[in-house]
Amino acid sequence: MATAYWDREAGDEAPAAPTSFWKAGHAPTLIAAFLYFDLAFMVWVLLGPLAPMISQTLALTPAEKGLMVATPTLAGALLRVVNGLLVDRIGPKLSGAISQLIVIAGLFTAWVAGIDSFAGTLALGVILGFAGASFAIALPLASRWYPPEHQGKAMGLAGMGNSGTVLASLFAPMLAKMFGWNAVLGLACIPLTIVFVAYVIMAKDAPNAPAPKKLIDYFQPLKVADAWWLMAFYAVTFGGFVGLAASLPIYFTDQFGLTPIVAGYCTAGCVFAGSLVRPLGGALADRIGGSRALMIVYAVAALALAGVAFAPTLAAALALFVVAMLALGTGNGSVFQLVPQRFQAEIGIMTGLVGMAGGVGGFYLASSLGVAKQLTGSFAPGFLIFAGLALLALLGVLLVKAKWRASWTTGARI
Repeated sequence: MATAYWDREAGDEAPAAPTSFWKAGHAPTLIAAFLYFDLAFMVWVLLGPLAPMISQTLALTPAEKGLMVATPTLAGALLRVVNGLLVDRIGPKLSGAISQLIVIAGLFTAWVAGIDSFAGTLALGVILGFAGASFAIALPLASRWYPPEHQGKAMGLAGMGNSGTVLASLFAPMLAKMFGWNAVLGLACIPLTIVFVAYVIMAKDAPNAPAPKKLIDYFQPLKVADAWWLMAFYAVTFGGFVGLAASLPIYFTDQFGLTPIVAGYCTAGCVFAGSLVRPLGGALADRIGGSRALMIVYAVAALALAGVAFAPTLAAALALFVVAMLALGTGNGSVFQLVPQRFQAEIGIMTGLVGMAGGVGGFYLASSLGVAKQLTGSFAPGFLIFAGLALLALLGVLLVKAKWRASWTTGARI
């Protein structure tokens, strides 16, 4: 999982002039990493757009619906650490191939055998977690090919694969109406298989990969308080993004009586907004400092999510969700502007740990919305609690920013 680039021979010679981005690395691998990440994120949240139809067929309670869409998020969070270990030991290309085969086999089996129980949806959710854990494979696969001056571009292009969540929201409900929701599980195997073949042909491990780390090395950053702060901040930003991406189809159908297809369109619009601004969040953090950017992010997200709790109309709720997703997407980029400034030597490990925390945050949001709906008859308490968490994150940034600016040795803005 370590994010590293292949080293040139160090000597007394003057450093070579920087090369252009497309000549510096390996473009086929970068494209393969993006395609893998994009399709993996598409199926990671697949249960969300299908949830209204699945819950009707299986007569699920609101809490069960929330747990169903949250399970892939939690499984993906935990499996990111497992995938990080595999990347260090067998390389990112083989790790990615294994993960893709597990997801394709799981979806194919679910389609052939059928899912007729709540337990079956949870089992499928665990398998889809391997798709969510692609973050820990796709980014190192691409970034290891690129020198420092191009790392941001490489990780940004590969990381744009989180836009795959839009594809699930747009197409899954439509296909489910045409063929049935169980058939969507089998249909998803078609693009996944095409991308797998392209991945095997195009992807290539970078030469001179870093030596595998000992298991204990992955826990060393956890001895540092800054690591926990960064994990907490990402749990709110990415957790909010992926939690909403999984839960909004249920919210729109239950709250406003939309059809699954229209709810999918609304969700796609919100998710697209959050995906689009992630690179812009990193650029904003470069310009004004990551901590200052996060302060703005958390304030805006808290206000928007609190407003959603009392939104009287679909238009108002949709507008507020777009604002919240824009803020959270910006926050995702801002957090990862800060991570390498504090943990440059442990960037790969921290990528996995911070990413895991984001998945845990997404599990909490998606599951808590279902519990809130079942206990109170309203989604409002779930949104208000998460808005409160955003305010706590804002307070956390206020507490640590002065210390970070005084103690971190970096030429970038903090």
